[in-house]
This record gives sequence, structure tokens and C-alpha cells, in this order.
Amino acid sequence: MDLDELIGTRLAIGIPGTEATDGVIDALRQTRAQSLVVFSRNFTSPEQFARLLGRLEERLERRLLVMVDHEGGRVIRFSTGVTRFPDAMTAGRAQSPEAIERQGRVEAEELRRLGVHVNLAPCVDVVVEDSDPVIGDRSYGRDPARVAALAVARIRGLQGGGVAACAKHFPGLGAVPRDPHQMLPTIALDWAAMQRVHLPPFEAAIRAGVAMVMSSHVCYPALGDPPGLPATFSRGLIRELLRARMGFSGLILSDDLEMGALRTFGTMGESCIRAAEAGHDLLLICSDLAAAQAAVAALREAYEQNRLPLAELEQSAQRFSKIRQQFLATPP
Repeated sequence: MDLDELIGTRLAIGIPGTEATDGVIDALRQTRAQSLVVFSRNFTSPEQFARLLGRLEERLERRLLVMVDHEGGRVIRFSTGVTRFPDAMTAGRAQSPEAIERQGRVEAEELRRLGVHVNLAPCVDVVVEDSDPVIGDRSYGRDPARVAALAVARIRGLQGGGVAACAKHFPGLGAVPRDPHQMLPTIALDWAAMQRVHLPPFEAAIRAGVAMVMSSHVCYPALGDPPGLPATFSRGLIRELLRARMGFSGLILSDDLEMGALRTFGTMGESCIRAAEAGHDLLLICSDLAAAQAAVAALREAYEQNRLPLAELEQSAQRFSKIRQQFLATPP
């Protein structure tokens, strides 16, 4: 692969609307993006969605790794063609791990039928009292062991059915005091609290072979980073903790880089560079096609000028290729 193709493996992009317009095709061609993040705005029916994906891939002359937030409860992007499972908090109170694994199997079957290869779930965040409701019922609860057991069951169900799972939001968003979609929050918990409560579900997900882990746009200054530095840009949390100390060998994703938490950190290109420096493999830009194109230009310049090492880009591309081969090549 040439440099632009390698950069394309690093991008997961969202598009407007329900049609493969010339503008959408041009943006995907220019970015070489290999992954597509889909939302409710892209879906009216299974038939329309199949046409959309088919036309995108036909005109681009390449397959796309298709991903969606399909958590259950209030976070479901498809209005038909899927079973509407309850939110994680409700399931956490009443369901057994065996039932949650069956849920994952059903989700995998239905998502594969729709043409989706990655479920950006489960949330393995452990909620605490008085935290912002941005996680709330998206979590399996307040008991780290219970959250870990149910998350592992969901991961096994999804991946056993041919859909990649993604544990989020590393290193734990359950104590967040405000919504990072709007502004940059800080979690002031120390290492002891993080290791006791918030990291165990991620450790369990890694042991279970989860394909992907998504980071959070939250600052954790008590974990060694300067105040005001989100995990998105933290080498200590992404490269050193998640990749090296916890031994995660799969794909590391950023959360949506358009979120309000990052608006003070400069351009989309700079955010992508800093997230790549921190150790992310896949960079999510979920709605702004112009921002995605600008990000590609910034990343290309960063690699050409050796701000970012080409060897690390090639390693990320290899990790992406492994996931692509495992989940995109599997027939529905």
C-alpha cells in the first residue's frame, strides 16, 4: 500500500443521508477511508440500507468495514430489522451471562444480515453515584465484577456470531461528571480507584479477545497526565497502559473526534495527529466530510515530515487488516 492507502486504513468516517451521492463518493475516494460509521440518518429500511452500502462499494470498487453503535436501550441506530434489546442497566439487574451471550449472538446475526461488521459495544464503564447520565443506563451497573462478566458474555456472543465487538470507553467513563459530547470533563480518581473499579472490565474484555477498545475524551490527571489532557491524546494511557501493560493487541479506536470535548485543541488534522501519536489505530470522524479530508492532508504531511513514524502506521494497518480479514470476509 502507498501512503494514502495506509492513511485510509486509519479512518472511520460517517456520511450524511441515505444515498451514495457524488459528494459522498468523492470524499470517500479522496480520503481512501476503509471504514464507515453509520447512524440513524443513514437508515430508513433494510432494503434502502443494502442499496446504500452496495452502491458505495460498487462506485468505490472496494469493501468497507461497516460499524455502528448498537448497544440496546436508547442507543440503537436501526429502526427496523433488529431486535430491540433493553438497555444494559436493565439487563444487568435481571439477565444472566448466558442470556447476554445469546443476545450478542442474535445481534450478530441481525447486524451481519444488514451488512454491518462491527458493533461499537459494549460499554464496559462502571457507573458511580452522581455521575453524568451520558453513560447511565448504557452501563451494566456499579459492580465491576458484574459489569465484566456481562461484557465478556456480550463480546463472546457478538464475535462468536461474526461481528467484532468494541469495549468502551477506556480507561473508564462511569465516573464522568459531565458529558464529553459537549465539553471536556475531568475524572480525578487515583490509580487505586481506577484499578479497583474501572479497569477490571477492560482487563476481562482483553482476556476474552475483544477485537477493539475505544478510548474516552476525558482527562485523568491523577493517573499521571497533565491537567487538561484527555485520554485521546495520552501516550501514557493508550500506548503504555492499554497497549503495553495490559497487553491489548487489537485495534484501538478514538471516540468521535468531532465531539465538543476536543473543540479547544485545534483543527481536526491536529486532533488526528495527536490521537495517532498517543497510539490509536483508528480515528473516528463521524459527520464532517470536509474535516475528514483536511485530516488526511494533515496526516500525510505529518508522515512525510517524520512527525509520525511510518513504521507505526504500517503496524496499525496490519492490525486493521487482521480485523478486516476476520470479520469482513466472513459471509453473513
